[in-house]
Amino acid sequence: MKQEVLMGLFNTALARRAVLVCGLAAASALALPGAAAAQLKVAAIYTVPVEQQWVSRIHKALTAAQEEGRITYAYSENVANTDYERVMREYAEQGMELVVGEAFAVERAARSVAADYPDTAFLMGSSFGPAQPNFAVFDNWIHEPSYLSGMIAGEATESNVIGMVGGFAIPEVNRLMNAFMEGARSVNPDVKFLVSFINSWYDPPKAKEAAFAMMDAGADVMYAERFGVSDAAVERGVKAIGNVIDTSGDYPGTILSSAIWHMEPTIDRAIEDVASGSFEPADYGQYSFMAHGGGSLAVDENLVSADVLEAVEAKKQEILDGMFRVNVNDDEPKSDG
Repeated sequence: MKQEVLMGLFNTALARRAVLVCGLAAASALALPGAAAAQLKVAAIYTVPVEQQWVSRIHKALTAAQEEGRITYAYSENVANTDYERVMREYAEQGMELVVGEAFAVERAARSVAADYPDTAFLMGSSFGPAQPNFAVFDNWIHEPSYLSGMIAGEATESNVIGMVGGFAIPEVNRLMNAFMEGARSVNPDVKFLVSFINSWYDPPKAKEAAFAMMDAGADVMYAERFGVSDAAVERGVKAIGNVIDTSGDYPGTILSSAIWHMEPTIDRAIEDVASGSFEPADYGQYSFMAHGGGSLAVDENLVSADVLEAVEAKKQEILDGMFRVNVNDDEPKSDG
C-alpha cells in the first residue's frame, strides 16, 4: 500500500511537471517576435519595373520585411497610369492593410481611391501633402548625400564641366540635382553644368544619348540620375556620380560616389504604425534623412583622394550634428549659359 501511494504521488508530480513544461513552452512561443501576431498584408503598385532605381529601394525594403516574417507582400509592376486606380481598388478589395506606391502622375485618382477605403492605410510617393483619413506620403529626401556627392564631383572635374541627365523636372528630382550642384560649387566655384531631362523614368538608350551629347560638349563627370548615363560614361572613359542606388560594382572604375536612398526606415515605421493601430496620414519623408538612416553616401575610395574624403566626412558630420543644413530647392535646374 505504501509503495502504491508513493507511486501515485510520483506520477502526480510528473504530470504537474509536464503541465508546467508545456505552459513554459507556450509562454516562450508567445514571447517570440511575431509568433502570436498575424502578418500584416501589404501590397505595392509600381509604374516601372522593380529594377528601376527609385522603385527598387521600396521593393527591397518590403521584401526584407517579408523575409523577416513581419508582412506578406504582393506587388504589381509596369502598371500604366490609366490602370493605376483599378489596381489600387483591387488590392483594397483583397483586404490589404497597407498599400504602397507612387502617386506622382495619378494624384487625383490615388487620393480618390484612398477616400473610398478608409480602413486601408495608403503610403504613397507624392509631391503633395497627406490627406485624411488614411493617405500618408513619402519621398526620397536624399538631398544631403547628394550635396556630398557634389563635393566629390566638383573636385574631380578637370574640364570644369559636369553633365546632368534627369528623368522629369519634378520637385523630387530637382531638389537632388540642385543639392548636388550646390555641393560641387562649394568646392569649385568655376564649375559649369549641362542639364537635360529625358521626360521618362526608364529609357536607358535616351539617357545614354543625352549623356554622349554632354560629353561632346566637354563634360568629364556625369551625374547619373537615370539608367544609361553610366553606360555612356564607361564607353567614353569619364567618371560618373550615382543616384539612389550604388552601381559601382556594375561600373568599376567609373562611379566616384553615389547618394543612396534607404527606404527601410520609412517602411518599418509605416508597418509598425499600421500593426499597432496608430497609423495616421502623415508625411513620412523625414525618415529618408541621414539622421534616420534613410540616406547615406557610397564612395569608391580608390577613385577619390584622402583629402577630399576628409572634407566630405567633415561636412557629413556637420549635417548629422545639425550644424549644416543642405538647402531644399525644388526649382528646375538649368544649364549654365
